[in-house]
Amino acid sequence: MSQWNAQDYAKSSSVQAIWAQELIAKLNIRGNEAVFDVGCGDGKMTAEIAKRLPNGFVLGIDSSSEMVEFAISEHLQPAIANLQFACMDAREIVSDSFPERLRDRPFDIVFSNAVLHWVNDHPAFLRGASRVLRSGGRLLTSCGGKGNAADIVSVFQALIQQSSWQPYFTNFQFPYFFYSPHEYADWLAESGFQPVRVDLVPKDMIHTGKEGLAGWIRTTWMPYIHRVPESRREELIEEFLQKYLNQHPLDCQGNSHVKMVRLEVEAIKI
Repeated sequence: MSQWNAQDYAKSSSVQAIWAQELIAKLNIRGNEAVFDVGCGDGKMTAEIAKRLPNGFVLGIDSSSEMVEFAISEHLQPAIANLQFACMDAREIVSDSFPERLRDRPFDIVFSNAVLHWVNDHPAFLRGASRVLRSGGRLLTSCGGKGNAADIVSVFQALIQQSSWQPYFTNFQFPYFFYSPHEYADWLAESGFQPVRVDLVPKDMIHTGKEGLAGWIRTTWMPYIHRVPESRREELIEEFLQKYLNQHPLDCQGNSHVKMVRLEVEAIKI
């Protein structure tokens, strides 16, 4: 597992934040729900959910202790009593690890944005989500889906086969889990969910120039970047950028574009 740089991620994840805002809007929050945010990252979107819950509560979890510590330091305030963070694996969701006030209260919503493509056992996540949701509770998630970031992956695959990089990638396995709606339909049923929609949604990820793209590569493609010695990581990123932008040049405004595919899942706990 690569170590996250929470501060750098917070600076380089503006697109993920925009997409999270779009997903949060689909929750149609009334203001009194208990919301479980799986993969809270730096915590800014969990805090955004908390603002919409004057009579509710949101718990954000992440498997990265670095992310959780950053979220706590940046977003927990005495005035925000309806927000809490905890370090927890999405594959091992257990109420015994929740804050005491939530251990006996089922959640109304399980929410997750831009996280589950890191998780190698989606059925385990769905079983955990089902356990902590009340009957009739809602699941709403978005993550990389089948075909996601294909141009990025293609450039990385070509790069790591070059003689200067190949020795660092012996026995390297693709580190992300991009699934199709067909696979999810079976998993939802097995976990006690009634699907509302399971869709692949094309997205255009826009970064401000070469620097913005570099920040995203550095902070979210660590399984590739962290395979090489720290002294050579910027060299790898620079070579990647040259290859990618040669194939996909900046637009006339100086922005870079990446074709993404999100798997959006909305379901009801039976």
